[in-house]
Amino acid sequence: MPRDRGQKVVASNRKARHDYTIEDTYEAGLVLTGTEVKSLRAGRASLVDGYGYIDGGEAWLDAVHIPEFNHGSWNNHPVRRKRKMLLHKEQILKIHNKVKEGGYTLVPLSIYFSDGNAKVELAIARGKREYDKRQTLRERTDKREADRAMSARKNLNE
Repeated sequence: MPRDRGQKVVASNRKARHDYTIEDTYEAGLVLTGTEVKSLRAGRASLVDGYGYIDGGEAWLDAVHIPEFNHGSWNNHPVRRKRKMLLHKEQILKIHNKVKEGGYTLVPLSIYFSDGNAKVELAIARGKREYDKRQTLRERTDKREADRAMSARKNLNE
């Protein structure tokens, strides 16, 4: 059986980009059990409450919801367990120092398969205030309206 090529996104955390200002992103591998992989391949996961942390020089992903595999047996995995992330030592130290600095958190942005391996995209992020969220929405709306006006003007000139 040939290996999968390319990327297949399983779950993405769109709310994270609304709630946080993304400073830096990393790609990490995930240590998963067999039924977790099968459940992810079926496209079932939720990153809404998930977060990452560094403990004892190792990176961990916690509170990510991967539901039980439908055809699993008595040895199905726990739904919300902490999962080890695979990062380089320098990356772990860099993340640890940034989070320890204060005001930053480690947020999962997406889980996907890259060439058959489960990966998670992590972000070092700072929480947005309510007025920052409103300002971002206003800028997005203004840009959308400007693009609409430009395309309407372009269509009139043709």
